[in-house]
Amino acid sequence: METSERARLDTYFGKIAKTFAPSERPSSILVTHLLAERPAFVRAVRSMSDLRAVLPKPKSVDTVARREVEQTTPCDELSREAFADPDSALSYLEMRAAGEDVVLLDVGGYFAASLDALCERFSGRVIGLVEDTENGHKRYVERNKLPCPVVSVARSPLKAPEDFLVGQSVVFSAEALLRGRGDILHGRSALVIGFGKLGSSIARLLHAKGVHVTVHDIDPVRRTQALSQGFEVARDRDRALSRAGLVLCATGALSLRGEDFSLLRNGAYVATVTSSEDELELDGLRDGYIRNGSGDHVTRYSTTGHYFYLLNDGNAVNFLHGASVGPFIFLVQAEILAGVRMLARRDLSPGMYEVSTEDRATIAGIWLDYYNR
Repeated sequence: METSERARLDTYFGKIAKTFAPSERPSSILVTHLLAERPAFVRAVRSMSDLRAVLPKPKSVDTVARREVEQTTPCDELSREAFADPDSALSYLEMRAAGEDVVLLDVGGYFAASLDALCERFSGRVIGLVEDTENGHKRYVERNKLPCPVVSVARSPLKAPEDFLVGQSVVFSAEALLRGRGDILHGRSALVIGFGKLGSSIARLLHAKGVHVTVHDIDPVRRTQALSQGFEVARDRDRALSRAGLVLCATGALSLRGEDFSLLRNGAYVATVTSSEDELELDGLRDGYIRNGSGDHVTRYSTTGHYFYLLNDGNAVNFLHGASVGPFIFLVQAEILAGVRMLARRDLSPGMYEVSTEDRATIAGIWLDYYNR
């Protein structure tokens, strides 16, 4: 990032932080993709709260960015297993913020399984949580009863540009890996599993590149949407898997179970838009599959009479090329900061919340001042 761009970003977040500064600062724990531009956002979180630790998503860490953040804030290891265990999650929170009022800033529902224990047994107080992703949003919504307020930005209109551009970056990275092996997308058949905001964007972009796209989604409403947009909709998921030369998993949940991989046609490529632990049950592959490298970030799984390729070890394929969506990501990050102020007021009862329309308009106005030049 050029010095002038870094200065503009810091000034932008300074304006956002001043606009949404809480009257009483809480402590915070931040889960984030620690990409190259992310230290500016981390500084903004620190300016609005007492940031006790950063938990970088394991497969999306820029080493330079991590070193910069570690100069002021501890960076700890993040794993879904550790934070799904109530005792482990509680021990961590006690280590970093014992006795304090804490806001948890989440990306992917890492605290969903342990949230009851954190709210009931923590020596301080979890005053709320902000969730960034659709995957995480679903994890909190699926709970019968929330023990604290959860502010979700996953379905915000300010996130729509990011979703579209993430779809572009996924298709770009998948195509780059195929071209690295002498393959191309054009003329290939693809199955997109999940027709939400990301999946629909991916399907449209693949179609524009001459790919025959079939869509599968468990939601009948989304299936009708896909059909209305001209896509073939799979009536038989297993048959669609056996015909596709490229399978893109975009559900944010479990797309392929262990037994599904044997249905893939020989030479099919599999890619995801999120982490392998969410989308793929690789541990469930039947015995006999051998794993070998087959080019940069392409793994060949083979057994007698069958083989397929997995891109980026099943993790979000677009992170191989920075997963950049340009300055539009700063809209969503600003809304996360607005969520911190909502929770810092300490007047919300347990449940799901969104940032107000007025606050979103304020964020968009500030962003336009800095990035519509």
